Amino acid sequence: MKEAFVDENVKVTVRDSDIPVPKEGEVLIKVVVVGTNPKDWKIPKMLGNSNGSNEGDDVSGYIETVGEGVVGFKKGDKVAAFHPMFAPHGGYAEYAIAPEYTTFHVPTKTSFEEAATIPLAALTAALGLYQRLKLPLPWNPTSEPLPLVVYGGASAVGGFVIKLAKLSNIHPLIVVAGKGSSFVETLIDPSKGDTIIDYREGDEAVRTKIKEASGGNPIHYAYDAVSEKGSYQNLDAVLSAPYKITTLQGPKENKSPEDVSTFVGSVHRPPTEGKTIEDSEFGAIFFPFLGRGLAQGWFSGHPYEVRPGGLGGIQGALEDLFAGKASAVKYVLRIGETEGITR
Repeated sequence: MKEAFVDENVKVTVRDSDIPVPKEGEVLIKVVVVGTNPKDWKIPKMLGNSNGSNEGDDVSGYIETVGEGVVGFKKGDKVAAFHPMFAPHGGYAEYAIAPEYTTFHVPTKTSFEEAATIPLAALTAALGLYQRLKLPLPWNPTSEPLPLVVYGGASAVGGFVIKLAKLSNIHPLIVVAGKGSSFVETLIDPSKGDTIIDYREGDEAVRTKIKEASGGNPIHYAYDAVSEKGSYQNLDAVLSAPYKITTLQGPKENKSPEDVSTFVGSVHRPPTEGKTIEDSEFGAIFFPFLGRGLAQGWFSGHPYEVRPGGLGGIQGALEDLFAGKASAVKYVLRIGETEGITR
């Protein structure tokens, strides 16, 4: 099969590889569409990976085979899946491996392109909201005002944070965004106090407007879907102790470590005996929930742009992500467009 590897210089090389075999609890997916994420260039750079790695973690396609013990899927099922970060056999290939607990059925009416925008970003949003911040779950929504700051609301993660928070009846949503604000406007509910703050007005304006948006009420929760360029410091300046901030990257400075919850983004860890529900079990519950939402129309994916060339288009997509050109959009690629693949 054809498989693409991203190195530390964000150079992508397509090689011939063996089709992987799923282990116990895993599924093998024939990839139709793969999504891209900023971590796809960040991780190879961070690790100094000269040999390259298959960083595709947002996968949609068809079940090809299943490993021992898998009961929820069979060959031919239309699915989407989150391929665990740092694991081999990602979605930048004709075939990818994913755990059963991060795979979900995709309804016929949902395109592979839309489905490929969901797994990593939606699960990142959900884990941050519910496993880290411990906010009310969508099937047990709050009935009281619960202010939440979402920093980076036009990003894929930020957009899913808003969608899920609304399902949990979390309002007011105080959303920090920039050129993607028009997209955020389609998600929020101003009648419940939701508002957008433009980060391009500067840090002081952002801090002042967050406080104004709360109506003088304390804010104890924030989801930082940016986690750079002063976002954490702005939140630290406006939240009321005790507070919790979920971040995509741990902050370099932490004034109140006992008050802050950070989130790094991986769910690939086994259950631990004696602890509360683990991320793997959360995924096993949450992904079918999203599949039901797609089928019933109360959940949807992120806006996307199809980049041409299949695996050959990955490098250009990652270069544009690195340059910060993506706003309110996910870049996705159709594997069948790869040179040398006939489907």
